[in-house]
Amino acid sequence: MEIKAEIVLPTKELREDIPFFTNTLKMKMDMIYPADNPTVAVFSGHGIRVRIDKDADIPPGKLRILCEDPERFCKGKKHLKAPNDTIVEFDELNPPIVLPTTKHSFVVRKLADQAPWIIGRAGMQYRDLIPDRLGGSIIASHIRIPDGGPVPDMVHYHSVGFQLIFCYKGWVDLVYEDQGEPLRLIAGNCVIQPPEIRHQVLYASDNIEVIEIGVPADHITTIDHEMKLPNEVINKDRKFKGQKFVHHKENEAVWDEFRIPGFKSRDTGIARNTNDVASVHIIRPNEKKSPVTYHDSDILFNFVMEGSMILHGEGKKPFKLSPGDAFVIPPKMKTQYTEYTPELELLEVSLPGKFNTYY
Repeated sequence: MEIKAEIVLPTKELREDIPFFTNTLKMKMDMIYPADNPTVAVFSGHGIRVRIDKDADIPPGKLRILCEDPERFCKGKKHLKAPNDTIVEFDELNPPIVLPTTKHSFVVRKLADQAPWIIGRAGMQYRDLIPDRLGGSIIASHIRIPDGGPVPDMVHYHSVGFQLIFCYKGWVDLVYEDQGEPLRLIAGNCVIQPPEIRHQVLYASDNIEVIEIGVPADHITTIDHEMKLPNEVINKDRKFKGQKFVHHKENEAVWDEFRIPGFKSRDTGIARNTNDVASVHIIRPNEKKSPVTYHDSDILFNFVMEGSMILHGEGKKPFKLSPGDAFVIPPKMKTQYTEYTPELELLEVSLPGKFNTYY
């Protein structure tokens, strides 16, 4: 059974619309009637079907035409008005990712503050860890799925500059373009989802919790209705917009000295696989004291996974932090971690991957 859909737009005089839709917008006229005094014409092109109807008692509407070179499509014009008053906008088909200038601020987000959990994509619950999003430069979400089982997700991709998925509790099954069979992401492990890599969430354990970091904060998620995963191609060295897929596993990691004295870390390898777009470390204390430090990174985010500590920020009251809390330290702000318990474990994400720490 063949089914077609069309957009209906009104007109006052169809004869004036025909050259606009065929010549200016480069659409094909598929039908027109009645022959002696036409009142309806149907045009198709650019993935849509439009019905211009003289008897339609509706507002004029708007069409958006996306093309690789909008400057060439309509002689540089970005907006047009059709004879039937339909507004036509021209925009880029694949616009470049714009990274907003970071609005630096000192942020502390405590789980005990009872920030609301919002139902988001695929029924997952989201908790915002950076409410001001530093001017739109980053989004950090604490995501949970209380009831495990199949996840109602579709093959999709994100137009991002950087994206991290860190499994905090439980496990989740994921599948990625060119990476072979589905993988199980377990607590303590993480993946980076390079820009535009197709992927799908398949199955989750009960009470799964992940930390998701996205740059910039507002980015587009696109559903791919054609690709089926896993796909036949396996190319684990493929770069997506200059970044490689990474699946960091805790049981294969090496612990080393951290940039802050008094702590050790396991490097996830994300910095070298993103050309230093970002770095991701899991850190633990190895001494009882740590000095006052400051840094010159653009964004420095931390999430407390285990244990507790007191965060001292220059000019701020001390904050006692415990699991589920998050904080952002702006560049050049002096801070100190004190009274940390032996089991303290932090997830630290920095953008860029290389920066300096002073103490």
